[in-house]
Amino acid sequence: MEKRVMTVSKRRRGLTVASALLGGVLVLSACSGGDDSSSSGGGGDTSQAKADEAAAKKSSQAEIKITPKDGTDNASINNSAAVTVSKGTLTDVTMTTTDGTKVAGELSADKTSWKPDTQLERSTTYKVAAEAKDTDGLVAHENASFTTVSPANSFIGNFTPEDGSTVGVGMPVSINFDKAISNKAAVQKGITVSSSSGQEVVGHWFNANRIDFRPEDYWKENSTVTLKLALDGVEGASGVYGVQQKTVTFKIGRNQVSYVDAKTKQMKITHNGTTIKTIPISAGSPENKTYEGVMVMSEKFKETRMNGATVGFTDDDGKGEYDIKDVPHAIRLTNSGTFVHGNYWGAKSVFGNVNTSHGCVGLSDTKGANDTGTAGYWFYTNSIVGDVVVVSNTGDKTVAPDNGLNGWNLNWADWKAGSAV
Repeated sequence: MEKRVMTVSKRRRGLTVASALLGGVLVLSACSGGDDSSSSGGGGDTSQAKADEAAAKKSSQAEIKITPKDGTDNASINNSAAVTVSKGTLTDVTMTTTDGTKVAGELSADKTSWKPDTQLERSTTYKVAAEAKDTDGLVAHENASFTTVSPANSFIGNFTPEDGSTVGVGMPVSINFDKAISNKAAVQKGITVSSSSGQEVVGHWFNANRIDFRPEDYWKENSTVTLKLALDGVEGASGVYGVQQKTVTFKIGRNQVSYVDAKTKQMKITHNGTTIKTIPISAGSPENKTYEGVMVMSEKFKETRMNGATVGFTDDDGKGEYDIKDVPHAIRLTNSGTFVHGNYWGAKSVFGNVNTSHGCVGLSDTKGANDTGTAGYWFYTNSIVGDVVVVSNTGDKTVAPDNGLNGWNLNWADWKAGSAV
């Protein structure tokens, strides 16, 4: 075997290579330390930090906040949408639906807040783009998108009477919800009804969809009643939330209560207990008796159609026993079809003498509803929604308290027992 001998020159070259490798290790070790401020890496970091700091100083100090926050689902349709800014003023806010429809809004006097002018629509996606400037005139931008609560996940209460109306002393506040309410206590706590008279007002649930409010006795005449709905965000049932935030006021007029006596076939109209007029009437026949009890006027029609088929009065052929297309001066007392109305087709002699109707209270009248001298015209003209009609001596049962606005047929203890709070 050949024996190789390393010469001096080869050993020197080997040492040189080893030294170079060792130097490489040392250099790599020095770079990884990061403590040597004289290294090129350290100098670069410092320069970048200074550049970032300088850029930040050139950015706007205005801070824009959009609510609801970006990506929100089931947002309120009432007061939740808003844009505010701190350390600056708003210069432009645009709110649109996904189809590009713009939503009008109002900028505050100091230009630090913006809100929509009107209530938002349910189940709608809105986009908001906002721009603001700080005191140096530097501009900031913010964008957000949110979707309002859907009809399937929200409930609304349809209420009566209307805002700004004047009604009779018997008019309850009646609210019918478009979804069944299982959390009645939470919903009732979100509703406040008060009177300038100071009368105690209590709510009564007739079912899962309806709650009425009234005092123990009729409202005081000339008082003002206020209804406040604070139902926005209230969970009425599992996953179903209220959206209403509203205040309604209405006035109570004079105290007019009319008393129908089916036995004497007369109706006395009273103001504060004093009779101001007596009108002969014709109530329900012995076969079709008129309900007894306290009834509240809920609607008025100068003329309306009355078809017996709609309330169960039909002939053998299925058609209504009557179908009168122009009944004059009709005032509704129940949902089931009880009215006080004018009657032009009956003989004048029946009024005050014979009960002939299918359950309504008839007054002498003429066709066309324009004869100012008839009993029907007088009573219609001198009555308002919310006036009370008390019917007695018919021989029929007392009207159900939820058949119309007739909760006065419950005594105060039973009424309060229907409250959820």
